[in-house]
Amino acid sequence: MRRRSATLGTAALALAGGLFVWYVATTLFPYHSLNHDEAVYLQQAAMLLEGQLYMHSPVEGVFRPWFFVDAPEGMYPKYAPVPAAMFALGKLLGGYRLTLVAVAAGNLALAAGVVREAFDARTGLVAGVLVLASPLFVINSSVFLPYAPTHFLNLAFAYCYLRADRTGSRRWAAGAGAAVGLAFFARPYTAVLFALPFVGHALWTLRGEFGVDRLRDPVALVRDSDPVGRQATTAALGLVGVAVTLGYNAVVTGHALTFPYAAFAPLDGLGFGRRRILTHEIVYTPELALEANGRVLWIFFAKWLGGGLVTAALAGLGVAVAVRRGLTDRQAPLAGLLVSIPLGNVYFWGNFNVLGDLETAGDGLVAALGPYYHFDLLLPTAAFAAVAALAVVDRVRGAVAARPEFDRRATYAATAVVVLVLAGAVGAVTADIAREPVERNAEVTESYETAYEPFEGGPPRNSLVLLPDPYGNWLNHPFQAVRNDPGYDGRAVYAIDDRPFATADAFPNRTLYRYAYRGGWAPYDGSPSAARLQRVEDVGGDRVHLDATVGVPSGARSVTVRVGTDDGSLYRVASGANSSLDFRLDVTDERVAVEGLGGPTDETLAVEGVEDVRASAFVDYGPGGSFTYRFDLPVDATDGRVRVLSPRIELCRGVRSCGGEAAYVPETTPDGVTVETNLTVTDT
Repeated sequence: MRRRSATLGTAALALAGGLFVWYVATTLFPYHSLNHDEAVYLQQAAMLLEGQLYMHSPVEGVFRPWFFVDAPEGMYPKYAPVPAAMFALGKLLGGYRLTLVAVAAGNLALAAGVVREAFDARTGLVAGVLVLASPLFVINSSVFLPYAPTHFLNLAFAYCYLRADRTGSRRWAAGAGAAVGLAFFARPYTAVLFALPFVGHALWTLRGEFGVDRLRDPVALVRDSDPVGRQATTAALGLVGVAVTLGYNAVVTGHALTFPYAAFAPLDGLGFGRRRILTHEIVYTPELALEANGRVLWIFFAKWLGGGLVTAALAGLGVAVAVRRGLTDRQAPLAGLLVSIPLGNVYFWGNFNVLGDLETAGDGLVAALGPYYHFDLLLPTAAFAAVAALAVVDRVRGAVAARPEFDRRATYAATAVVVLVLAGAVGAVTADIAREPVERNAEVTESYETAYEPFEGGPPRNSLVLLPDPYGNWLNHPFQAVRNDPGYDGRAVYAIDDRPFATADAFPNRTLYRYAYRGGWAPYDGSPSAARLQRVEDVGGDRVHLDATVGVPSGARSVTVRVGTDDGSLYRVASGANSSLDFRLDVTDERVAVEGLGGPTDETLAVEGVEDVRASAFVDYGPGGSFTYRFDLPVDATDGRVRVLSPRIELCRGVRSCGGEAAYVPETTPDGVTVETNLTVTDT
């Protein structure tokens, strides 16, 4: 009966956790999180579903996804494919987020199972509840990052290993080897840190098995010795995972010992000294490592563990209780995780990076997603906290039951009070510490809703969308929610707006659009404030005319139109403008001129090759009230004719706000501030 109750309790816990993660994933992270690595894994998952290890850029320099290595064979991600393959399985069953649900439920069931194997069913169930109560678990289980999936593989290894140790089953030992091999393929260092205490246990179980006589026949030793046979089975399949990892490296990077992340950034690895990825570089000293990891551990225990410091204190007490009772060899690996994971992470500079600026509280990804490199630390912390909590409950119940003046009902009442006090303390602290990351991520999602509003309901069919590049020449960084199909044959194709003519030529049968947003890309600060998907015309001939009409609200002193190319600039001033101002840019394959504002008719600027013709209309209201309309007109004058795309349009409140962060969004402009443009062609 107790076994059945524990099984039902674990199943209920896993089901509740999976449903809760589904709710959080779809409401708090509908457009993904601040960590743009999510797009890497989802792009990789889509590639695996198409049977591809590489993507190929139709136009050089404008189709490279975030964190992809650009190699002669094609573009491939810097991450191993195991987490992406797990996400792909969810897509096959109906949606990527189904994997999040399954992994969350599996992690809770396995956490309870591992602790049950090491201690008992009650302790396992309480530990599972503490894991589910942890903001680190819920938030990271709700996003497409590798920490929860890799944790699932690590827990599967631990559960199978302990079952094999208890039952003597080589099948469970094989399951342990397969799981740890996959975990190594997914995140090698994470798997090693988790496996080390179990390796120590394995060596302990083999003491006395290797006598001189037995070593003369290794095959018989493996066949006849249960401990040797089990551990050899686990080790063999684990090494298969290592071999597969090295084989994958050899295929994609050309060298078995060169991991994709090292091919992307050779100095982005383990160890002290100079560390670098892209333009971010530091000297990672042992002193800096200890400082950063000390802060990360404090954040883990104080802000991201269910119950916070209450549970952390219980965990410390739980270790003492377990040692006093006689820490068994099956419980020792869980205690070992409290050492191997924190110490091992000191050697990894990623724990410095998640903090952002060490001197700024709440900075970096740790504020929104927590210390995710320590995700595996949830298991041992929850396990020993459960040991302590149950020890307190049992001690109180035993003390009350031993007093003759209290009957059974009084014993139950006292026990219930202790349980409620402990649960209330853990619950109250959890609610308090979870509020900040939830609110922070909710603010980000609110900004994302504004930014992705033009794509609501899906992008236009058969479209080619040009995207800005606030972080450099990367797709999916920051625009995770809009990604290319691996074959560039989806409803929309997305490209960076750096080579628009070549991109349009690569997809001649698609309708061209340009995406722009207003404000800087700072979702944690409520920006962008508006976004637009602009239909882009693509016209060409002997002469192309851009006719522009801009609104001039009452009270303006004058409007100054400036036109510039690489050849220089020219100006026209319209004094006492009415409610609107019209002007025309007349572009040939050699020159550009301004018409409609008076001034010298023969004053022109040279146009050469592919460049942007820049035009602006400065509306002067005096100090503090002026603003500028800006037009960047892509021009291709390379083939004896001129080809022009619709201009990028900005509405700038100050000179410094122009240049990509002041997109003109008609629905958000003040009264009287309007823009109309039209491209026409004249052939001679």
